[in-house]
Amino acid sequence: MNEEPKRKISFSPPDMSELEEQQVIDTLKSGWITTGPKTKKLEHELATFIGVKDGITNGEAVGNPNLVCLNSATASEELIFRVLGIGPGDEVIVPAYTYTSSAAAALHVGAKIVFVDSQADKLEMDYDKVRTAITPHTKAIVPVDLGGVPCDYDKIFSIVTDPEVRKFFIPLEADESDDGLTKLGSRIQKNLGRVAVVADGAHALGAHRFVSRSSSDPEGRGNRKDQMVGSIADFTSFSFHAVKNFTTAEGGAASWNLPFAVSYDKADSSAEAVSDAEIYHWFQLLSLHGQSKDALHKTQLGAWEYDIVAPLYKCNMTDIMAGIGLAQIERYPGLLERRREIIKCYDVACEELGVDHIVHFTDDYTSSGHLYITRVTGCDDKQRRQIIVKMAEKGVATNVHYKPLPMMSGYKKLGFKIDDYPNAFKLFSNEITLPLHTKLSDDDVEYVTKSFKERVREVRGY
Repeated sequence: MNEEPKRKISFSPPDMSELEEQQVIDTLKSGWITTGPKTKKLEHELATFIGVKDGITNGEAVGNPNLVCLNSATASEELIFRVLGIGPGDEVIVPAYTYTSSAAAALHVGAKIVFVDSQADKLEMDYDKVRTAITPHTKAIVPVDLGGVPCDYDKIFSIVTDPEVRKFFIPLEADESDDGLTKLGSRIQKNLGRVAVVADGAHALGAHRFVSRSSSDPEGRGNRKDQMVGSIADFTSFSFHAVKNFTTAEGGAASWNLPFAVSYDKADSSAEAVSDAEIYHWFQLLSLHGQSKDALHKTQLGAWEYDIVAPLYKCNMTDIMAGIGLAQIERYPGLLERRREIIKCYDVACEELGVDHIVHFTDDYTSSGHLYITRVTGCDDKQRRQIIVKMAEKGVATNVHYKPLPMMSGYKKLGFKIDDYPNAFKLFSNEITLPLHTKLSDDDVEYVTKSFKERVREVRGY
């Protein structure tokens, strides 16, 4: 019997089309290739897509959106912490089962990370352990929407708004000698009056969940409604890296949805008030060296002069990247639907095998379908590795998401031990991620599922 020809199936290649190509060519020909009009347009379109304030009135951009495009999700999360006034002496709660960027951003601002174990049978962090991890030093929780599945934000907000938890919260104090960023962080913390929810939505652009609690109604007084990731938490970071569903090659974004934020004229009437425009302005300062005008505004006649309000950072998005993003956002509904079709095929195969898998779609939420994470029950780490090698021999690239951070040498040096996170280790020990991307044909999907079933059965011995 002739053996089926070996294929070469990549794990997660970018899906580019003529639309992306034309956008890049248009940007190059325009003479404006750094942060400029396309970056600003992408910010408005993404804000509209996720359901936060987009700054659009009667079809025209007349204000700033509650979203800023940057050069990575890591930079986005770090700048969120800086806007929140989080720094040395503060603690940030992060799941142990995640990628390093979820935790590294907190370390970059000088905060202490507090890892929390996973649930016994779910990739989400254990919310009971989140509650007990909160101390008077806790300033933020970083839920991670792993694989594109939104976390249980109702549970998270029920924790941070619980009076027994809120009594621990000590907001940052600022005085007249402090800089503007410190004063902003102090005002945001005082208005929140609780631990901030800073979602890591790196995988989750396009995911949505039915919630009764969100940043807009953290006490859960409103009706249960369907909200997009990016509009549920107080702040959210997104990744547009090349392997993500939606890509700008590199890149990311930060969004916010704070119910107490007001317009500038109202903000002037109270020393404690905060405006969305002020938050947007500080993201611009933080990402462009603290320069009071970006290059686009300096092109206006006579507008050459600017100030450096502080020696800050450089992590802006370019118009070349944004051009790719503008093409991607136009195609994105179709890309999400194709992922859904592939996931249905993988679900059937895993259920036939008796392999646990991430659940992307329920009555409570709709995932962005970023990763297809499986757990090969009945196999240990050695057997898992055998399956990965045998899949590679068949030309199918797989991966592992993730090796828990307490197992990594950089975090071991900080004193973390994987023995303290047994559920995270158990979830990792037999995890295999199948290729899930929109370059897969129906034949490719069938080949992946057939190869996976054969390899798992071979290693299991039947």
